[in-house]
Amino acid sequence: MEILLIIVAIVVILGIFLWVTYNGLVTLNIRVQEAWSDITVQLKRRADLIPNLVESVKGYAKHEDKVFEEVTKARSEVVNATAQGPEATAKAENMFEGALKSLFAVAEAYPQLRATENFQQLQAELVDTEDKIQASRRFYNGGVRDLNTKIQVFPNNIFAGMLGFKQKEFFEVDDMASVEKPVDVKF
Repeated sequence: MEILLIIVAIVVILGIFLWVTYNGLVTLNIRVQEAWSDITVQLKRRADLIPNLVESVKGYAKHEDKVFEEVTKARSEVVNATAQGPEATAKAENMFEGALKSLFAVAEAYPQLRATENFQQLQAELVDTEDKIQASRRFYNGGVRDLNTKIQVFPNNIFAGMLGFKQKEFFEVDDMASVEKPVDVKF
């Protein structure tokens, strides 16, 4: 009888452990999905602002068609990459940030453009959106860190795979050299 009670107690403890582990993993997984959704919302907001900004700059810098084409191409690649996950989005983001730097470098060459209220408002909204994107990335990466840690620690690592949980990718910059490289603008 004692052996039966011990077996039942072990099964109950194991069941409670699995229940708590599963619910914890589900909670963290949902947080990561929410954070990714927030990143895509902010990227969409930025992508919606860019055409207005490009049109604003175009009026002053008609001879800079290559910059406008690069920004437009980079914008569409970011929008398309969000469906492919963090790694593809990070690569597209790197290209997009470089194109934006070129656009702002062109805008710097036109003081009358920088003085217009429309351009200033668009630039302020873009800066606000960039801040929100950075915050969203940090929130996402924090959620990924928590989920990946919970998946990897013992004894969760034994059950996480059996329960169908897999590690998620961090949203990170792949090529720091391209981000740190100054923009080369020629007139």
